[in-house]
Amino acid sequence: MGSHRVRASDPRLHLRATGRGRTVRQHVPVHFRSGTANLWNVDVKGANYPSHVYEIRVTMKPSQPKNPKSSKRTAKPSSRKPGAGPAKLLTGGNPQIPKGDGDEPVIAYIAAMPGWKSDVGRRLDELIVAHLPNVQKAVRWNSPFYGIEGQGWLVSFHVLTKYVQLNFFCGASLKPVPTGSGKDPNARWLNIYEGDTIDEAQISNWLIQAAKLPGWASFSS
Repeated sequence: MGSHRVRASDPRLHLRATGRGRTVRQHVPVHFRSGTANLWNVDVKGANYPSHVYEIRVTMKPSQPKNPKSSKRTAKPSSRKPGAGPAKLLTGGNPQIPKGDGDEPVIAYIAAMPGWKSDVGRRLDELIVAHLPNVQKAVRWNSPFYGIEGQGWLVSFHVLTKYVQLNFFCGASLKPVPTGSGKDPNARWLNIYEGDTIDEAQISNWLIQAAKLPGWASFSS
């Protein structure tokens, strides 16, 4: 019986034996006979090995998956697009829509407006597009925003419990001045309740005026 120390990633397929001043690496058939821990008695048969029993030490490396990445699942960023599923309604029934630019988030917001308010939102969108030249659309702070490049945001609307609020950021400069007002000295708004007849002529006139006035903030806001 010879004693050799070998290292192999799999002792059933590969044997590396060091002895008598030389190192031999060869794939050989290995048959385990007995052994404990990493000391084994094995039968070794191969071109460079006599056909008898060797006592060898085998150092095993932990087996690795062929593709280590496949064993670890990483969470992918959400691919949910605005409007891909039912939007959450916030306090007052306002749809929660992620911040975004262009038609898509605005369409998603209008579609998620509850009940009669969705029809109001759709008509307001049509009027705004018709009277603001080269209008830019976006959703900011869960509301549709509309503006003109170089002027900023001019108008937006928002859902509250009993009405839809149409807000003009330059409303204090409009004639006649919309009735709703608050802390912002420049902003004015119009509240539209269920059953109200939308005064499209007046809203259109305000939009035409707003298109010539400076708006609020920049499109990056």
